[in-house]
Amino acid sequence: MARHGENIRKRKDGRWEARYQIFDADKGRNIYRSVYGSTYEKAKEKRADAMEAAREKWDSAAKQRADGQETCIRIQFSQAAAGWLKEVLDQHKYSTYIKYESIYRVHLEKIAGPCRLSDLSGQAFQEKISDHLSEKGLSDSIRRSICCVANQILDFAGRKYSVCVPAWKPASVKTVKKPAETFTKAEQSRLFACIDDRQDKFKIALLLCLYTGMRLGELCALRWTDLDLRYRTVTVNRTVQRISVKGYTTKTVLMETDPKSKCSKRTIPLTAEMMELLEGLKEERPYVFGSDRPLEPRTMQYRFKRILQKAGIDVRNFHILRHTFATNCVESGMDVKTLSVILGHADVKITLNRYVHPTMDSQRQQIGRLLGLYGQIRGQAA
Repeated sequence: MARHGENIRKRKDGRWEARYQIFDADKGRNIYRSVYGSTYEKAKEKRADAMEAAREKWDSAAKQRADGQETCIRIQFSQAAAGWLKEVLDQHKYSTYIKYESIYRVHLEKIAGPCRLSDLSGQAFQEKISDHLSEKGLSDSIRRSICCVANQILDFAGRKYSVCVPAWKPASVKTVKKPAETFTKAEQSRLFACIDDRQDKFKIALLLCLYTGMRLGELCALRWTDLDLRYRTVTVNRTVQRISVKGYTTKTVLMETDPKSKCSKRTIPLTAEMMELLEGLKEERPYVFGSDRPLEPRTMQYRFKRILQKAGIDVRNFHILRHTFATNCVESGMDVKTLSVILGHADVKITLNRYVHPTMDSQRQQIGRLLGLYGQIRGQAA
């Protein structure tokens, strides 16, 4: 039976239950907890131990909060940023580090670097930063990147210094997202005609993009060891890009790195005709389109511009070849999952939202299928 006033009772299973109250910080209120013992004395003893442990935990948390507040007063945002950037350099690709470091240096260092962490929790300061970014006329995409970097620095500060600074949530600017462009069928016809006229390695490189959807950096980094002549496949193992590197006299350095993501490492089947064209380029050099070094992406972009001008096509970004490949695959009946793997995407949604763009001809063809359906419906009504 229960011992009145002590919240200790004997259960039907023979055990003694002792209840006690503690404050739950997550719920913001007191809650009941229970401990059990084979006898009244053991249950009471366990409850005393549990309550003492809860008090010690609460005291430790209170001290940690006080230390965190003191740290907020002492630590500057620039110190947290330096620690976070070092963590990025240790755990991510160098190109990723350079991207984040550039965003911090250009957009955050001057206005937020000297500030203490305690100053960053005020709404007035956050509004000041948002206003500053708005005045610079930055795109919504760049502002999201700045916000992402800032919040990752604050998250690092929370882990490193046991402080809690609210995340920044700058007002978003609603922009009209332009659909990614693809070559029309007429433009593709003129492009193929230009490629087939006196082919060289640059034209074959464009053709490879139209047959595989490879990115510019992946194309320039392609080695002969990535081609399997027997099984007619090409494997994407690396990419190249120009990034700024500290300690070099030039502004940027052509650097060979892993592909964009883990899923970007992939093997793509090739047609017999495409493989034959590539074999025709084979020489004693490690890179398919380069020489002893990868092909310079800017050289490929320049050649692409010249080919478009010769074909009478408005100059576009090189990435349009990837969009055109994806759209052609879908219109040819390829399932989106297969296309997603070929493009090196981690999620099919990325393929659907970014790279599948039904043309007017495709839309007209789909609408035309209604004629047969409506014909059946009308026949049934008659």
